[in-house]
Amino acid sequence: MGLLTDPGAGHGRLTQLLVTYHNKLIILLYIGGVLWFMILAHKHFNAGTYFSENALLPGLVKGEFDEDAIAKVYQSELLDEAAKYPNGVPYSWLIAKFRQLNLDTYTHNFTLTYPLGLGNKFTGKNVYAILRAPRSSSTEALVLSVPYRPPSSVNPGTAPSIAIMLAVAKFFRRQKYWAKDVIFLVTEHEQLGVQAWLEAYHKVTCGRSGVLDHGDMMGRGGAIQAAINLELHAEKIGHIDVKIEGLNGQLPNLDLVNLVHRMCSKEGVKHTFKNRESGNYRDWYREWLHSFKTLMAMVATQASGVPNGNHGLFHRFGIEAVTLEGFEKKGKGSPALYFQVGRVLEGLFRSLNNLLERFHQSYFFYLLPAADRFISIGMYMPPLGLICAGLVIKAFALWLKMQEDSTKKQPAENEDTEEDKSKLSNQDSTNNFSLVPVGVTVLAAHSVSIVMLSSPQKLNALGLKFGLSTPLALYAGYFIMTLLMSILPLFACRHIGRTVESRSIFNIVALLELATILLCTSMQNFSLALLSAVVYVPSGLLMVPTQNRILTILQKILWVFLHPLWLLIIVVLFHTTLTFPDESVLVLSEMGMRAVLKALVFAVVDSYIYANWLFPVATAILLPNWILFWIVLHNSPYQEKKEEKNED
Repeated sequence: MGLLTDPGAGHGRLTQLLVTYHNKLIILLYIGGVLWFMILAHKHFNAGTYFSENALLPGLVKGEFDEDAIAKVYQSELLDEAAKYPNGVPYSWLIAKFRQLNLDTYTHNFTLTYPLGLGNKFTGKNVYAILRAPRSSSTEALVLSVPYRPPSSVNPGTAPSIAIMLAVAKFFRRQKYWAKDVIFLVTEHEQLGVQAWLEAYHKVTCGRSGVLDHGDMMGRGGAIQAAINLELHAEKIGHIDVKIEGLNGQLPNLDLVNLVHRMCSKEGVKHTFKNRESGNYRDWYREWLHSFKTLMAMVATQASGVPNGNHGLFHRFGIEAVTLEGFEKKGKGSPALYFQVGRVLEGLFRSLNNLLERFHQSYFFYLLPAADRFISIGMYMPPLGLICAGLVIKAFALWLKMQEDSTKKQPAENEDTEEDKSKLSNQDSTNNFSLVPVGVTVLAAHSVSIVMLSSPQKLNALGLKFGLSTPLALYAGYFIMTLLMSILPLFACRHIGRTVESRSIFNIVALLELATILLCTSMQNFSLALLSAVVYVPSGLLMVPTQNRILTILQKILWVFLHPLWLLIIVVLFHTTLTFPDESVLVLSEMGMRAVLKALVFAVVDSYIYANWLFPVATAILLPNWILFWIVLHNSPYQEKKEEKNED
């Protein structure tokens, strides 16, 4: 802080070099940070996975599961029963099967009051059974969950998952080594059922009050230590994809991920990460490219903050969880049958049963370029630091230049006559700036963003009066608010003044706030911070007022497209184009706009039900910073000169 308060600071050789060459240094840091992160995908710059917790190793002994035949019977019966309930869940059949195994069986009811639209209510029911541990007093528990999907579901069915769950439950029932309760959970309505069950189990509400009524729970086990979510789509499995990304970018302990891959290898089950096998190329470039694509697939999924499986909702409760998604075998080769999958589950639960404490030894912050390689937080954080360093250096350079300009004015004033001094003093009295207007403007920008954060329900209610659907009402409302937001500089620039000092201070505040946002976000969701930094850091550094009017117009156009709403449109349209490359431009545009409307609604609903941070971060954190830079662009030097000429 002494450097910012001492008037004599900033005159050393190092600081003068920084002021002179800071733009070149910023470019080098940005390029260096991006290249650093890219080369981390190569095996020479990351590490192989390993076990940090030796207590997990007993599950790697020879398996004993032999209930694969009964699993086929369960699957056949379930398919027949599901045909009677094309849009529902065969609750009676599930409850009967669990009770036949002498398990404590319960149902759990929940209700969702849809936060948008007309406030419709939806009900659901989960079925779960508890295998009480014979060697303890129900102090800890493990969960095996399966989402039930009726025949009418657009998603692949999960009947094989329920069949193998019942077979595993029957096998586990005969064993005497359980020190933890084992909970078998079948949920309805995908992630909504899991969220309601977890809230009821822990007696908390994670989303907005009055949206999800999690109901009451009749039976509980011990404190849940880990969970495995199973999604098998066929009896003959070609490969199992291990999903790890959770809500708001949280990840399970790396030991659990390693355990799943190790167990699959032991039982001869083909396993992948992001549906990609580990590359084995002789060409270093092809090997790096394969790993980099896998790494970026994880970054994209984690940055969205949306769980890619039911496992992702367990993480916020301190429960390590993954999803095992099995795909049908196609083509040549030997498939994995119920026998192998059952032994994988047996090994996983035997290992987890042996844990004497919660997962804590291995990594919670990591990135995976392959199923058997990882990048630790100590390796991937420095690249982001280099990218964000440019913002701090630019702010520091602006501060030093402002101090230098103020000192140059003082000697000139001492040489003037008394009459000139009186004129200068009058000019200084009008040009002197205060931090109060700058602070008020920053506060106003954040206040506007809070209004946008809290407006979805009001916009939806207003849209219903005009006969608009919920997606269209939200989109139209935010579009109009964005247009109104664009005129804020007309009031803000007059308030903070057009002096060089006020303009520089406001630019410094915007740069430092962007750096703070990115670094703080990286502590929870590194991928979101990285992608935001790659896009916003160079753009924010370019948002400096200039006397070139053409360049100013180009700056404003670029910054408009970086508004969170426009950025959403660009990202969704780009993703739609990649997903459907064979469609025409007209069809892609129509599909893309429908996807944009749905994406906006889903972001709002997820924040209300699951407390997903993506919508609040975009509106309450990123948007006010966008407003600050927008004001900086309109507080330009040529406008100041124009006003001075008019005064003359």
